[in-house]
Amino acid sequence: MGDLNEQEFAALRALDTPTVCNAIEIVDPNRRLAGFTTAPLVCARPNLPPMVGYAVTATVRATKTSPEAGATRATYLEHLAASSRPTIAIIHDIDPEPGFGAFWGEVNTAVHSALGCIGTVTNGSIRDLDECAEGFQLLAGQIGPSHGYIHVVESNIEVIVAGMTVNPGDVIHADKHGAVVIPANTALAVAEAADLITRREAVVLSAARAPEATLGKIKQAMAESAKIN
Repeated sequence: MGDLNEQEFAALRALDTPTVCNAIEIVDPNRRLAGFTTAPLVCARPNLPPMVGYAVTATVRATKTSPEAGATRATYLEHLAASSRPTIAIIHDIDPEPGFGAFWGEVNTAVHSALGCIGTVTNGSIRDLDECAEGFQLLAGQIGPSHGYIHVVESNIEVIVAGMTVNPGDVIHADKHGAVVIPANTALAVAEAADLITRREAVVLSAARAPEATLGKIKQAMAESAKIN
């Protein structure tokens, strides 16, 4: 997949993630049941704007030690540093009890931010919420106090996080609602579809929010909305 240009980035950043999911259903109808997070996630910073970036992937665990922890961490950081920017770290906690130990906190958010990463989506846990790098978004399975024996197991591989399958380099859109993978080479098509959805919804919303709203007027607005293209 080619890198996005600034026009594509700007168009996607202007949308919230639910709108992107709706737009993808128009662009790629086969994606209605896949490609987005389905498990609940905690958003550490709900007031941050949507983030758009390229996936950097890894698996982690915290309940066992590993003599290779230093090497696997170095390999992962090399993967992160070599990836197109901005990146979003998609981290799959493979412990039997995901989130037993937090991968994300003050240090890791600072390191990732320095290397061009703007946020993470993980089924694991996060901590140090007040000390995490400024502007770094965190969507996680839970919040916890300890890191246990947290370490990187593998990186630069396909992962499944909160029901969303992600490959390295995928374009990710995420905000406080969750995350979605943008289908390859469809950024502007998704933005255009989102505009269509917004114009259609505006007709229905206007009728529904009017002081004199009636079922008949709402049904008429729905019919008119469907004709907009």
